[in-house]
Amino acid sequence: MKITVSGEKKEVKDGITVSELIVEENVETPEYVTVSVNEEFVKKEDFETKKLSEGDEVEFLYFMGGGAYFA
Repeated sequence: MKITVSGEKKEVKDGITVSELIVEENVETPEYVTVSVNEEFVKKEDFETKKLSEGDEVEFLYFMGGGAYFA
């Protein structure tokens, strides 16, 4: 089946889960990644069971903390 991952069209196996896609895509620091499917966030506890469907759009997001800059 075809999905879009981070703006790139990909062919993946039918019924792939978010967890499987994270492994297949070699996502760096998977413990810190946030995933959205069709612009909706997927809870980390659902990564193992959330199956992707034909045409889904998946984004891997990393939220970075920052500090204040004082000149």
